[in-house]
Amino acid sequence: MIAIIKYNAGNISSVQNALTRLGFESIITDDAKTILSANKVIFPGVGEAGSAMKYLTEKGLDKVILSVKNPMLGICLGLQLMCETTEESDTKCLGIFNSKVKIFPPKAIVPHMGWNNFSSISGHLFKNITTDNNVYYVHSYYAEICEQTTAVCDYIKPFSAAMQKDNYYATQFHPEKSADIGEQILLNFLEL
Repeated sequence: MIAIIKYNAGNISSVQNALTRLGFESIITDDAKTILSANKVIFPGVGEAGSAMKYLTEKGLDKVILSVKNPMLGICLGLQLMCETTEESDTKCLGIFNSKVKIFPPKAIVPHMGWNNFSSISGHLFKNITTDNNVYYVHSYYAEICEQTTAVCDYIKPFSAAMQKDNYYATQFHPEKSADIGEQILLNFLEL
Protein backbone atom coordinates (compact mmCIF):
# COMPACT_ATOMS: atom_id res chain seq x y z
CA MET A 1 0.00 0.00 0.00
CA ILE A 2 1.13 3.55 -0.80
CA ALA A 3 0.09 6.20 1.73
CA ILE A 4 0.00 9.87 0.74
CA ILE A 5 0.14 12.05 3.84
CA LYS A 6 -2.89 14.33 4.14
CA TYR A 7 -2.07 17.63 5.81
CA ASN A 8 -2.52 21.38 5.42
CA ALA A 9 -1.01 21.60 1.92
CA GLY A 10 -2.11 21.54 -1.69
CA ASN A 11 -1.19 19.37 -4.68
CA ILE A 12 -1.92 16.07 -2.97
CA SER A 13 -4.51 14.80 -5.47
CA SER A 14 -2.17 15.38 -8.45
CA VAL A 15 0.32 12.98 -6.84
CA GLN A 16 -2.42 10.38 -6.42
CA ASN A 17 -3.48 10.89 -10.06
CA ALA A 18 0.11 10.33 -11.22
CA LEU A 19 0.30 7.08 -9.25
CA THR A 20 -3.02 5.95 -10.75
CA ARG A 21 -1.68 6.65 -14.27
CA LEU A 22 1.29 4.41 -13.42
CA GLY A 23 -1.07 1.62 -12.29
CA PHE A 24 -0.60 1.98 -8.52
CA GLU A 25 -3.33 2.35 -5.92
CA SER A 26 -2.80 4.79 -3.07
CA ILE A 27 -4.65 6.23 -0.11
CA ILE A 28 -4.63 9.85 1.09
CA THR A 29 -4.59 9.69 4.89
CA ASP A 30 -3.56 11.35 8.12
CA ASP A 31 -4.03 8.13 10.13
CA ALA A 32 -0.80 7.22 11.95
CA LYS A 33 -1.31 3.42 11.79
CA THR A 34 -2.03 3.52 8.06
CA ILE A 35 1.03 5.68 7.35
CA LEU A 36 3.34 3.55 9.50
CA SER A 37 2.14 0.28 7.96
CA ALA A 38 2.37 1.49 4.33
CA ASN A 39 5.01 -0.05 2.05
CA LYS A 40 5.73 3.42 0.64
CA VAL A 41 4.87 6.87 2.00
CA ILE A 42 4.66 10.09 -0.03
CA PHE A 43 4.80 13.50 1.67
CA PRO A 44 3.88 16.02 -1.07
CA GLY A 45 2.83 19.60 -0.76
CA VAL A 46 2.47 23.10 -2.04
CA GLY A 47 1.86 25.75 0.57
CA GLU A 48 3.31 27.84 3.38
CA ALA A 49 5.83 26.17 5.68
CA GLY A 50 4.80 27.77 8.98
CA SER A 51 1.12 26.81 8.82
CA ALA A 52 1.95 23.36 7.37
CA MET A 53 4.41 22.59 10.18
CA LYS A 54 1.92 23.85 12.79
CA TYR A 55 -0.73 21.50 11.39
CA LEU A 56 1.69 18.54 11.37
CA THR A 57 2.63 19.20 15.00
CA GLU A 58 -0.97 19.66 16.17
CA LYS A 59 -2.02 16.38 14.53
CA GLY A 60 1.07 14.49 15.75
CA LEU A 61 2.10 13.83 12.17
CA ASP A 62 5.58 15.23 12.84
CA LYS A 63 6.30 12.27 15.14
CA VAL A 64 4.68 9.87 12.68
CA ILE A 65 6.91 11.07 9.82
CA LEU A 66 10.01 10.67 11.99
CA SER A 67 8.91 7.10 12.81
CA VAL A 68 8.42 5.89 9.23
CA LYS A 69 10.70 2.89 8.50
CA ASN A 70 9.73 2.16 4.88
CA PRO A 71 10.77 4.35 1.93
CA MET A 72 9.29 7.85 2.11
CA LEU A 73 9.34 10.52 -0.60
CA GLY A 74 8.95 14.23 0.20
CA ILE A 75 7.96 16.48 -2.70
CA CYS A 76 8.48 20.29 -2.88
CA LEU A 77 7.20 21.62 0.47
CA GLY A 78 7.65 18.06 1.74
CA LEU A 79 11.41 18.30 1.06
CA GLN A 80 11.63 21.69 2.74
CA LEU A 81 9.79 20.49 5.86
CA MET A 82 12.22 17.55 6.08
CA CYS A 83 15.12 20.02 6.51
CA GLU A 84 16.24 21.66 9.79
CA THR A 85 14.69 25.11 9.41
CA THR A 86 13.19 27.38 6.78
CA GLU A 87 13.28 31.15 6.48
CA GLU A 88 9.61 30.98 5.48
CA SER A 89 7.83 32.15 8.65
CA ASP A 90 11.10 31.42 10.51
CA THR A 91 10.00 27.80 10.97
CA LYS A 92 11.70 24.90 12.76
CA CYS A 93 11.18 21.81 10.62
CA LEU A 94 11.60 18.04 11.02
CA GLY A 95 15.41 17.95 10.88
CA ILE A 96 15.77 14.80 8.76
CA PHE A 97 18.19 16.50 6.37
CA ASN A 98 21.09 18.66 7.60
CA SER A 99 20.09 21.62 5.47
CA LYS A 100 18.53 25.00 5.97
CA VAL A 101 15.88 26.34 3.58
CA LYS A 102 16.39 29.91 2.40
CA ILE A 103 14.58 32.35 0.16
CA PHE A 104 16.15 32.96 -3.23
CA PRO A 105 18.24 36.16 -3.40
CA PRO A 106 16.46 39.43 -4.30
CA LYS A 107 17.88 39.39 -7.85
CA ALA A 108 16.00 36.13 -8.57
CA ILE A 109 12.59 36.05 -10.18
CA VAL A 110 10.45 34.05 -7.77
CA PRO A 111 8.90 31.67 -7.75
CA HIS A 112 11.41 29.61 -9.73
CA MET A 113 8.75 28.17 -12.01
CA GLY A 114 9.16 25.93 -15.02
CA TRP A 115 11.50 23.32 -16.40
CA ASN A 116 15.13 22.94 -15.43
CA ASN A 117 17.79 20.23 -15.65
CA PHE A 118 20.42 19.06 -13.18
CA SER A 119 24.08 19.93 -12.74
CA SER A 120 24.61 16.61 -10.93
CA ILE A 121 22.62 13.53 -9.92
CA SER A 122 23.30 10.34 -7.95
CA GLY A 123 21.38 7.56 -6.26
CA HIS A 124 18.52 5.19 -7.04
CA LEU A 125 15.89 7.87 -7.71
CA PHE A 126 17.87 8.86 -10.80
CA LYS A 127 18.25 5.44 -12.39
CA ASN A 128 17.76 5.88 -16.19
CA ILE A 129 17.86 9.70 -15.79
CA THR A 130 20.59 12.03 -17.09
CA THR A 131 21.60 15.55 -16.09
CA ASP A 132 20.14 16.76 -19.41
CA ASN A 133 16.65 15.64 -18.42
CA ASN A 134 14.29 18.44 -17.34
CA VAL A 135 11.86 18.41 -14.43
CA TYR A 136 9.22 20.89 -13.30
CA TYR A 137 9.75 23.32 -10.41
CA VAL A 138 7.61 25.90 -8.64
CA HIS A 139 9.20 27.30 -5.45
CA SER A 140 10.47 30.52 -3.86
CA TYR A 141 12.63 28.84 -1.21
CA TYR A 142 15.49 26.38 -1.70
CA ALA A 143 17.36 23.85 0.44
CA GLU A 144 21.07 24.46 0.75
CA ILE A 145 23.40 21.77 -0.54
CA CYS A 146 24.50 19.34 2.19
CA GLU A 147 25.90 15.82 2.54
CA GLN A 148 22.44 14.34 1.85
CA THR A 149 22.05 16.17 -1.49
CA THR A 150 21.66 13.67 -4.36
CA ALA A 151 20.81 16.11 -7.16
CA VAL A 152 21.74 19.73 -7.75
CA CYS A 153 19.92 22.32 -9.86
CA ASP A 154 21.22 25.80 -10.59
CA TYR A 155 18.78 28.71 -10.49
CA ILE A 156 20.67 31.89 -9.59
CA LYS A 157 22.68 29.62 -7.29
CA PRO A 158 23.07 25.84 -6.88
CA PHE A 159 20.53 24.21 -4.56
CA SER A 160 19.37 20.73 -3.53
CA ALA A 161 17.05 19.40 -6.22
CA ALA A 162 16.87 16.05 -4.38
CA MET A 163 18.03 14.62 -1.07
CA GLN A 164 18.29 11.22 0.58
CA LYS A 165 19.08 9.93 4.06
CA ASP A 166 18.39 6.33 5.05
CA ASN A 167 14.79 5.55 3.99
CA TYR A 168 13.94 9.25 3.42
CA TYR A 169 14.02 10.62 -0.13
CA ALA A 170 12.88 14.05 -1.31
CA THR A 171 12.66 16.17 -4.46
CA GLN A 172 12.27 19.94 -4.71
CA PHE A 173 10.80 19.48 -8.19
CA HIS A 174 7.41 17.89 -8.87
CA PRO A 175 7.84 14.43 -10.40
CA GLU A 176 4.05 14.17 -10.76
CA LYS A 177 4.15 17.19 -13.12
CA SER A 178 7.40 16.29 -14.91
CA ALA A 179 6.02 14.09 -17.72
CA ASP A 180 7.95 10.91 -18.63
CA ILE A 181 11.03 11.85 -16.60
CA GLY A 182 8.92 12.41 -13.49
CA GLU A 183 7.14 9.11 -14.03
CA GLN A 184 10.51 7.35 -14.20
CA ILE A 185 11.58 8.99 -10.93
CA LEU A 186 8.32 7.92 -9.25
CA LEU A 187 8.80 4.37 -10.58
CA ASN A 188 12.37 4.36 -9.27
CA PHE A 189 11.03 5.33 -5.84
CA LEU A 190 8.28 2.69 -5.96
CA GLU A 191 10.91 0.03 -6.83
CA LEU A 192 12.81 0.63 -3.57
